[in-house]
Amino acid sequence: MMNELIFFFNKVIVSGAVLGSVYALGAVGITLIFGILRFAHFAHGDMMTMGAFVAFVLASIASAMGISTFWPTGFIVLPFAMLITAGLALGIDRTFYQPLRAKGVRPVTLLIASIGVTLMIQGLIRLFGGVQTRSFFENETKQLFRFDVSWLGATRTINVSEPQLLLIAVTVIAVVALHFFLTRSRLGKGMRAMADNPSLALVSGINTNQVVRATWIIAGSLAAMAGTMLALDVILKPDLAFNIVLPIFAAAIVGGLGQAYGAIAGGFLIGFAETMSVFNWAIMLRPFRDNLPEWVPNDLSIVPTEYKLTVAFVILVVVLLVRPTGIFKGVSS
Repeated sequence: MMNELIFFFNKVIVSGAVLGSVYALGAVGITLIFGILRFAHFAHGDMMTMGAFVAFVLASIASAMGISTFWPTGFIVLPFAMLITAGLALGIDRTFYQPLRAKGVRPVTLLIASIGVTLMIQGLIRLFGGVQTRSFFENETKQLFRFDVSWLGATRTINVSEPQLLLIAVTVIAVVALHFFLTRSRLGKGMRAMADNPSLALVSGINTNQVVRATWIIAGSLAAMAGTMLALDVILKPDLAFNIVLPIFAAAIVGGLGQAYGAIAGGFLIGFAETMSVFNWAIMLRPFRDNLPEWVPNDLSIVPTEYKLTVAFVILVVVLLVRPTGIFKGVSS
């Protein structure tokens, strides 16, 4: 029975924590942009991919210069990739969104503009980066840590790769840093005030332009972090984050749009729900197989792996039916 529990831990707990970390980092950026600027930024997934490609270029330059450390090179260059991606996010806002806001367009116009930015980023990535897949570990070794739990009576080991450990660690650090920024700094309090009531924040003397800049810097930085760590865990490709953009939006909505803590909770909720839904629960019944009736199937997964993205939308519908503003009571418009 212990071997089955270890298998469950590897496939559900570890995988859920990794997937939830990516969703949480992406959802925070989406929910901050919606809370401050009141539009759904559909280009956020491609900003994650863009940040991963920036990190890959920096890692390639570092490798060519002979820079080598104990940590993966892609992780070492992550702070620089975050800075560059934050700058690119500011540039995108100033070039595309700020002129539209100055004209007083409706949020749906900004949403459509973000779809255009999505196509633009995808085209630029394919133009300069090509369409082939790449790996951060072409010249490095991806370490796999095997934790012996034989003292529990199991012959299996708990398996976690180095990028997965780093992803969970940087997510915890980012969440704690974001918490202190939003609760202790004057700018963070201004962002929360503007997310709660933009009109009141404006008449209260809050520098809204500074808040908007901070929003894009945080969103761009977290997008680069999520995209780079995801690419380190799997593989880098032009549509790296395209298929997870909708679950990330679902995480932000489930947690409560405009609520950073809700986005984090929603990200982990959907991440664990997806891994649990595709897990074959029949494996947990193996020790009792001889005592089970023959009609019990060998596959008790809730949904096939290729349909796991639908889990996010099922959760989204259920939460919106019960609590339309999300778990943390975000904005409803």
